[in-house]
Amino acid sequence: MANTIQLAERFLPILDGIYKKASLTSRLDALDERTRFVGANKIQVFKTEMSGFGNYSRATGFPKGDVTSGWEDYTLECDRGISLFVDAMDDEETMGMAFGTLQGEFVRTKEVPEVDAYRFAKLAGTTGISTATPVDIVVGTTDCPALIDAAQMQMADDEVPTEGNLLYVSEKFYAGIKGKVTRILANENNVNREVEVFNDMEVVRVPKGRFNTAITLNDGTNNFGFTVGGYPINFMIIHPSAVFSVAKHREPRLFAPAINQEMDAWKFDLRLYHDIFVYDNKVKGVYLNRAATANS
Repeated sequence: MANTIQLAERFLPILDGIYKKASLTSRLDALDERTRFVGANKIQVFKTEMSGFGNYSRATGFPKGDVTSGWEDYTLECDRGISLFVDAMDDEETMGMAFGTLQGEFVRTKEVPEVDAYRFAKLAGTTGISTATPVDIVVGTTDCPALIDAAQMQMADDEVPTEGNLLYVSEKFYAGIKGKVTRILANENNVNREVEVFNDMEVVRVPKGRFNTAITLNDGTNNFGFTVGGYPINFMIIHPSAVFSVAKHREPRLFAPAINQEMDAWKFDLRLYHDIFVYDNKVKGVYLNRAATANS
């Protein structure tokens, strides 16, 4: 399929890009010394379990407990890639803008939204996480703060740390929060109803295209990118210590027309081999509240 690129007007090398949010799940990138790569598609996580207290005996002393530790295997499932070409003359006639902006625009408008969407869907589908009764949010009617209170109460009962939780919300749910928040104005001339922190949790707003319980990763034969499925997510509370995301291989490659053997064009390749997981012992560090009506 041929590229569609307009020639640049003289002295106007200004990029008319597409509005896209930056990565919303980068806060969850926390690979540490407890993980290691093994083989082609495996990552191992060091896991430790131990016995609790028993009764101390004045005759025999301390009860003998056990410590079990070892490496647990996880398999990376998401191996994605793309090759993009910009004809050498197209690049010249657009004053170098066509290829010069290609990589940044691809990362911002294609890679980042897909990675976010994949991660939220993968976390939402993880067995054992806490889930609420599905509900379709009606802005102005649904008591969104009460739903958050119920989630925090559940996570507190499950002994998830209360500090550092992230509150990811859909735009509809965010509007529902604002609709239930009351401010008393004193001598303020400007009103700002934005909610950046709610119940000590950082609020992260997620566009609906990235916030669903399932997606399909298109194979690039007839369709590219991803297709939304499952149910819209209302909100998720995630404690970063409960999850780990990893990019085993992320390799961009750039080829000038003189090097590219396929055509007289600049070539941009990008392969991304990545995944996200929830620690088996920390599944309660993820809480999901989703809509009752599926995506159509």
